[in-house]
Amino acid sequence: MAQALGHTIIEPTGSLVPLVEKGHDCAKMQGLALKNIAVKLVNAKGKTVYEDFGELLFTHFGLSGPVILSASAHMARGEAGYTVRIDLKPALDEKTLDARILRDFSAAQNRDFENSLSALLPRSMIPVVIARSGIDPMQKVNSITKQQRRALLETIKCFSVPIACKAPVEDAIVTSGGVKVSEVNAKTMESKLVQGLYFAGELLDVDAYTGGFNLQIAWATGRLAGLSAAAKEFQKPEDAT
Repeated sequence: MAQALGHTIIEPTGSLVPLVEKGHDCAKMQGLALKNIAVKLVNAKGKTVYEDFGELLFTHFGLSGPVILSASAHMARGEAGYTVRIDLKPALDEKTLDARILRDFSAAQNRDFENSLSALLPRSMIPVVIARSGIDPMQKVNSITKQQRRALLETIKCFSVPIACKAPVEDAIVTSGGVKVSEVNAKTMESKLVQGLYFAGELLDVDAYTGGFNLQIAWATGRLAGLSAAAKEFQKPEDAT
């Protein structure tokens, strides 16, 4: 309707939405939630477009959770080639993490590699990390080289998940897109093109991170639009000139 009345519509798309992976590693860890991890969203040119610290969830199709939903809002429309890079141990720098790995290996020196990581990583993540490290899961810990240990460290500090696309808009918490905000009076929420037409909430091309911000946008713009419309409707006759 707004478009038919002359308004410019930014095509709606999902925002604050889970991400679909390229591959199947996330599916192998379905249901695993990680807290206190650091995430970077990197575009096809290698530029970090978003980074934060928080919680994520591995799903049967990819990634979800608060930090991932916020990251999705930074993916440009129609642009492919994004990668999520997860630091599984952000509280430890590389030197400290290496010392931790050495300590764990020392305590499990006669075990197979696959049985030496339970104190460091969640159970469902261990097979995936081992595969990515390139180390034979049956190799004895006391024979692992410095180079192999480095490969393990790099996998933990930069666990990369190539992204195929966003999940469908039906899975999004909110949408981005809608009526172009420059065509709306921000003081009243009235259309600048059509007198007596008001917009609020997700009808507008406005969205924000998780944390109640989108609800606040909906409440604030809805209240302002309602008050403005009522004030205009019930103006005294002598004022309506």
